[in-house]
Amino acid sequence: MKSKIVLAPSRRWGAGALAWLLACGLAQAADDLPVLHAQPQRTSVSGLSSGAFMSVQFGTAYSASVMGVGVVAGGPYNCAYVNFGGIMTCMSGSPSGQLSWLAAEGFSTLGQIDPVAGIAKQKVYVFSGTQDSVVKPPVVQATRDFYQAAAVPQTNLAYVNSLPAGHAFIASAFGNVCATNAAPYIDQCAQKGKAYDQPRAILQHIYGPLQPAVASLSSTVRPFDQRTFASADTGLDSVGYYYVPTSCTANSSACAVHVVFHGCQQGAAVVGSDVYSKVGYNAWADSNRVIVLYPQILASQMSPMNPEGCWDWWGYSGDNFQVQSGPQMLAVKAMVDRLTTP
Repeated sequence: MKSKIVLAPSRRWGAGALAWLLACGLAQAADDLPVLHAQPQRTSVSGLSSGAFMSVQFGTAYSASVMGVGVVAGGPYNCAYVNFGGIMTCMSGSPSGQLSWLAAEGFSTLGQIDPVAGIAKQKVYVFSGTQDSVVKPPVVQATRDFYQAAAVPQTNLAYVNSLPAGHAFIASAFGNVCATNAAPYIDQCAQKGKAYDQPRAILQHIYGPLQPAVASLSSTVRPFDQRTFASADTGLDSVGYYYVPTSCTANSSACAVHVVFHGCQQGAAVVGSDVYSKVGYNAWADSNRVIVLYPQILASQMSPMNPEGCWDWWGYSGDNFQVQSGPQMLAVKAMVDRLTTP
C-alpha cells in the first residue's frame, strides 16, 4: 500500500485546493482492486436515489449475471427518456413502469442489454418512505410496476412502502430521525417496535436466510483505484471502496458480491465513511460471505456536468448511459468481473 499524504492545516489554502490535495492523498493510498474468485452468478446490487436508479439500470442491462436488486427511493429503467417531463416526472411525478419495460425490451432486441427474460429470475426489493420529498412514492411504485411487467414472481418482489421514512438508506444504529430528507441521507426507523435494518432486509431477500450480523468486523474497508476502470470524464471518482470478509480472503470462491451505489450528495467526498461503514451492509456481509463493493461518483461543475454527484440515469455521461456500453456501466461491470474472476 502506498504512503499517505499528511496535510498540516493552513488558512492560506482555499477549500477547493484542500479538497484537491486530500483527493490526491486518497488516490496515492488506494490499492488495486484485488482479483478474487467470488461466484459471478451470486452478484447483486442495491442503492439509494440515483444509486437506486443505477441499480435498476445495472440489473436490467446485466440481468444474466445479476441475481438480485435492491431499490431504495429510485425509479424505473430509462425513466427520463420514456416519460414526458423527463427528470422531474421521474422524481416527483407519476412515471410509467410499462413504458420502461417496453424500453428494456427494445434495447434487448437490439442486443444492447442482456435478454430481458433474465429479469424475471431476479429477487427484487423496492422501498419507498412515505415522507420522501425527493423521489416521491408514485415514482417508486412505477419501479414496482416495471418489475411486475417483467414477470418477477410476487414472492420474489418485496415492495416496502409503509415506513414514515424520508429520502435515505435506513440503518439500524446510525442516522437522522426517520422522516428526515437531509444529509447524510441515512435515517433510523422503527417497525413493530424494532429498528428497521435495511441492509439485512435487502440481503436476506436476495440471498435467503442470513447468519446473524457480526458484532465486530473481521476485516476493514479498503480504498481502491477506480482510474483502472474509468477515466475522470465518466464522472467516477478516482477512489472507490470495498469490503472483503476474512472468510473470503482464503476461499473467495464460496463468496457472493454485492454492489452498493450511493445517492446524490452521498459519495465519500461529501459524507466521508458514512455509507461504506455505517449503513450496516458490512456486518451482515461479514457473517454471510459477501464481498461488498462501494463504487464512487464525484460531483463536477464541468464536463461531465454533475454538480450533485449523482449516478447517471438521465444521460450526462453519454446517450448510451442505460445500456451495457455506457461508461459508468462498463466501469462497474469491470470491477465486478475483477472480483469474480474464474
